[in-house]
Amino acid sequence: MNAPTTATKTALFTVPGMGSNHCAGLVSTSIGRVDGIEAVETNIANHRVTVRFDSMRTQPDAIRAAIERAGYEVDGVAGVDPESPSRGQQASDAEERYLALATRRLWIAAVPASLIMLLMVPHMFWQPIPGYLLIVAVLAFPVVFTHGGWATHRSAWRSLKNRTANMDVLISLGSIPPYLIGLIGFIYPMTSFIEMAATIMTFHLLGRYLETRAKGRASQAIRKLVTLGAKTASVLRDGREVEVPVAELAVGDVMVVRPGAKVPTDGEIVEGTSHLDESIATGESVPVEKGPGEAVIGATINKEGLLRVRATRVGADTFLSQVIRLVEQAQGSKVPIQEFADRVTGRFVPAVILVSLASFAMWLAIGASLQPVLDWGAGFLPWVDASRTPLIVGTLSAVAVLVIACPCALGLATPTALMVGSGIGAERGVLIRSGEAIQTLKDIKVVVLDKTGTITEGKPALTDVVPTAGIDETVLLRAAAAIEAGSEHPLGQAIVASARARGIAVPAVQSFRAVTARGVQGEVDGRLVRVGSRRMLDEAGIAYGALDAALTRLENEGKTAMLVAIDDRAAGIVAVADTVKADSRSAIAALHAHGIHVVMVTGDNERTARHVAAQVGVDEVMAGVLPEGKVEAIRRLQQQYGDHVAMVGDGINDAPALKQANVGIAIGAGADVAIEAADVTLVKGELTKVVEAIRLSKATFSKIVQNLFWAWFYNVAAIPIAALGLLHPMIGVVAMTASSLSVIGNSLLLRRARIGI
Repeated sequence: MNAPTTATKTALFTVPGMGSNHCAGLVSTSIGRVDGIEAVETNIANHRVTVRFDSMRTQPDAIRAAIERAGYEVDGVAGVDPESPSRGQQASDAEERYLALATRRLWIAAVPASLIMLLMVPHMFWQPIPGYLLIVAVLAFPVVFTHGGWATHRSAWRSLKNRTANMDVLISLGSIPPYLIGLIGFIYPMTSFIEMAATIMTFHLLGRYLETRAKGRASQAIRKLVTLGAKTASVLRDGREVEVPVAELAVGDVMVVRPGAKVPTDGEIVEGTSHLDESIATGESVPVEKGPGEAVIGATINKEGLLRVRATRVGADTFLSQVIRLVEQAQGSKVPIQEFADRVTGRFVPAVILVSLASFAMWLAIGASLQPVLDWGAGFLPWVDASRTPLIVGTLSAVAVLVIACPCALGLATPTALMVGSGIGAERGVLIRSGEAIQTLKDIKVVVLDKTGTITEGKPALTDVVPTAGIDETVLLRAAAAIEAGSEHPLGQAIVASARARGIAVPAVQSFRAVTARGVQGEVDGRLVRVGSRRMLDEAGIAYGALDAALTRLENEGKTAMLVAIDDRAAGIVAVADTVKADSRSAIAALHAHGIHVVMVTGDNERTARHVAAQVGVDEVMAGVLPEGKVEAIRRLQQQYGDHVAMVGDGINDAPALKQANVGIAIGAGADVAIEAADVTLVKGELTKVVEAIRLSKATFSKIVQNLFWAWFYNVAAIPIAALGLLHPMIGVVAMTASSLSVIGNSLLLRRARIGI
């Protein structure tokens, strides 16, 4: 396709009948023939086609006409803005309308077809009905030609005029000729095929209806996400509360969120404290406590407190909108294994028509030689009649080949599994960007973990309080916290936070002073307290020999240990470190269980890195690596292990390494979904989600392979059997419907897969 120009515009079309990759390929081919088209993207999960075009050379109306020429209807206006916040709802509404239309067409066909079946049984096995042929011809006419089959034939005609061939071409060829041949019975006594034509069309419409319903279940993740957001928001305007639609919110608006209400959009709490249910983002059911200054995600639920929240993101920029885009992108992507299937299905319908004609010609030419096949089949297949003439058998065989062939099953194999898999991932806070990432992730041999923020919490926390003899631990921590409360250093703030978490009241400090390269000191309750290094106490002439061994041990563990002196006596040690996440060890053990080599890469010194590695059980440590050096580290591992290296990082600082890796995984992105550099985004900062992502990719790819195998096996086995006259067309159309539904049903079984650990 062409590169974007200044006249480039983008239009979005909803095509409800585009239900498989085969359909999507026909639509893309037809659009590609329009002058001025630069890029076409199809997504069968939401039935949308996104087209980038040169507005100086073509317009949305011309693109719409191209879609219709391919045999598909366009729902709604000619082109919709792809960034419209309501685009998801528009697609959902279109799908509901299409299901309603499919239901109506099915009923219009099913009632006359049922009457035909009720008449056919007594006519064939009991008593001939006077005027039977005229009755069934009249009853079958609306089924085959008007209300029931008209849309199918119109689609087939447009498709053929456009030099493409869709599934409707096969159904038209399988229903119109039998009906017309059956009319010969008014002139020349012969077997009637009109009942068969009506049955084929009815089962085709039944299949469309069931397929639409089943695909709706497979793609329910998007609809569920679309409905999660709040519809209105209470906003403070000129000191008064005003209720406005969420679409009218602006950045900076202060929203009032009452207990039980949804947060209307992403924001920051300016007043109030509460617990929020963030399960829609993280998959974690336990509510999270939030207070002033903390970020909240739109569509999460406020459990008890009254909150005032300042909007920071609105419309298409919100977390929920980004997740919807990411899931849609994954559902619309293709897995490399699907590419061959797509190339074959593009030629599938013409090939089936040729096989059908060849079958008819074969029975006319050498029907006598094939008679033993019919004799054999008649022994155990009740629908095989060995006494039929070669002309009748040839006609039945040709029609059976047309209606039993199922390119839709092949076209549904990948997208339905991706729909379900990406939906499961979204529910669990695992956002996979593409089908290619799924195929690559399942074969990962090496996982590279950034230390800070991935294996560890990424923020300092108090780890040890070591008092000297005669000093109470609470007294020591209270004194240290009081001094550090006057410091802005993160290590000092970690001590203060820990003291408060233990219920210790932190007193005010007097005469606070920071001593360069040594520590801090001040007066607490009239006593001089020093917190700092060996050098600080040495210069003050304070002995700390009893603490020296503990100090060295803590430093060897990679912790920042600080001596505390009260007046002129050593009181103890407080140590701070970036603590290991609670789930890191179990997650790495789970990776080992999958046979994955785990590497930790960090800019920290060797001693600290080795200590953390020993705690969690990583296999290999790369210490002292600068951000730009991480890319080279990934390259070295790729040379050693091939294209099977995944990198897990924060998605921002590690962006170059995430891009270099075969699969980049951004972890703990929260409301700031860093999706540009990563193939997989883990909303919550838990390393176990990496294991879930790998397990989900394995389960999803397994379903794709199963679907492709059974779809291919069905067509390869069924078409020759039909060509040999061993399958009645009525059974063929049922089998065709069942093959598509089996692919969808198998994909839905993915929900039973064990993903969590």
